Amino acid sequence: MTNILLVCAAGMSTSMLVNRMKAYAQSENILVNINALAIAEARETIKKNEVDVVLLGPQVRFQKKEMEGAAQGRVPVAVIDMKSYGEMNGKSVLELALALLANK
Repeated sequence: MTNILLVCAAGMSTSMLVNRMKAYAQSENILVNINALAIAEARETIKKNEVDVVLLGPQVRFQKKEMEGAAQGRVPVAVIDMKSYGEMNGKSVLELALALLANK
């Protein structure tokens, strides 16, 4: 199963997006595990190699280099575009994660 991690400032603002991503995944029979964490928690989860792809909310895009450092090239790290995040477009964000994995 693919493990997708969404990272935001406090871990709460992405919960609705996570739910929409899960709903889309379920409707398309895509097996994924999607979680949202705050930066501090995400750093440890990434270091433990418990995720396959990391997506940052636009509000924490300045943390991308730090998250890439934690990932040490093992997993792709990207920033969710502002439009998809603002619209809480679960389909678009899930497709981004899957595309990053396909190009890994």
